[in-house]
Amino acid sequence: MSDLHARMAARVGDLTAVVVARCAAEAPFYGALPRATLQGEVARSIAAVHALLLRALRDGGGGPMGPGDLTRLIEWSARRAEERVPLEAVIAAYLIGAEVWWQTLTEVAEPGELAGAGGKLLACLHAALPAVVLAHQNAQEDLHSEDKRVRRALLGALLAGRPYEELAGVARVAVVGEYEVVAFAFESDPPSRLVQSSLDAFTGIPVLMDHVARIALLPGRSDVPGLVARLEKDVGQPVRAAAARSSVPAAISSAAQEAGRVLDLVRRLGRPPGCYRLDDVLLEHQLARPGDGLVRLAAKLDPLEEHPYLLETLRVFVERGLNRRQTALELCVHRNTLDYRLQRVSALTGLDLAVPAQARLIQAALVARDLAGPADHRGATGWQGSAGAAESG
Repeated sequence: MSDLHARMAARVGDLTAVVVARCAAEAPFYGALPRATLQGEVARSIAAVHALLLRALRDGGGGPMGPGDLTRLIEWSARRAEERVPLEAVIAAYLIGAEVWWQTLTEVAEPGELAGAGGKLLACLHAALPAVVLAHQNAQEDLHSEDKRVRRALLGALLAGRPYEELAGVARVAVVGEYEVVAFAFESDPPSRLVQSSLDAFTGIPVLMDHVARIALLPGRSDVPGLVARLEKDVGQPVRAAAARSSVPAAISSAAQEAGRVLDLVRRLGRPPGCYRLDDVLLEHQLARPGDGLVRLAAKLDPLEEHPYLLETLRVFVERGLNRRQTALELCVHRNTLDYRLQRVSALTGLDLAVPAQARLIQAALVARDLAGPADHRGATGWQGSAGAAESG
């Protein structure tokens, strides 16, 4: 096929220009490239593939491509992946090039040459495309791994309050403005990829998240309760989350610490799934500060240890805002029974729920009890009040 090789070689310059023009017109990625890039790097890559096709025409025997040819294709494909060229754009360019090459063959080939030349073209595509796809995918996986590593390092720097600017540049992430720093707690460990996909889909951008520490940065004033509701649906389980706002990147570290403390508090208190901020547990947060005061406050309710139904009654009464009717309805007891139980609580603890200051003390004691744990683990010996006479019924 030496004569056909010469005829096709004479057309290579025009062929390359046609392929470049069609790629720009038909493949969105190439259409967005600067003209200089199209006529430079893109045209050189297409001309190199044409050179391989010409060699296949010239060498009548053997396979369509030698090991050296495939090596070059693999190298080019890896380079395209490193340059962030989408695989679909690469495949589109190969198919456009093959179509243009075939059309030119039909114009210059003799009838007896066309079948053999077409077979060479198909054989080249058969050898090239699997190698190109595999090389591109392998390079993309390496890039994704490196991207993830850099993004993890960037998030770690932001959460620790370390310099982050250089990492942000490498990760191509603009770290500006406000963030919602959100800590998550799941009942069981959902797949990290599922959590990440849910966050990305809700915000519309790739979210920085540490899937070990379960903490994420959401841009701007994100709808965190809405995100938690969406995440619960996506992972199929209840989610507790604590959020703290950071007005500037330098405040992300302190916001993360606040979110972590709030989430820990919510879990210790057994609060239901949902989204919490410091203002939602402000009293509890203050009571949670370590010291003898917390233990002494929790010990106010130690006299109720032997009367669990009284403790349950008190808890429901406090949770219902000291509303006797709602408390009686929830406990399914008569109002007189409720009044009797509350009187017993007052008698055993020495605190009168009818006195506002003492009622507030009882509310705080319930929180302290949840935070401090059972009486036998609090070291509260000597502080328990008298249990009084055993209650019947």
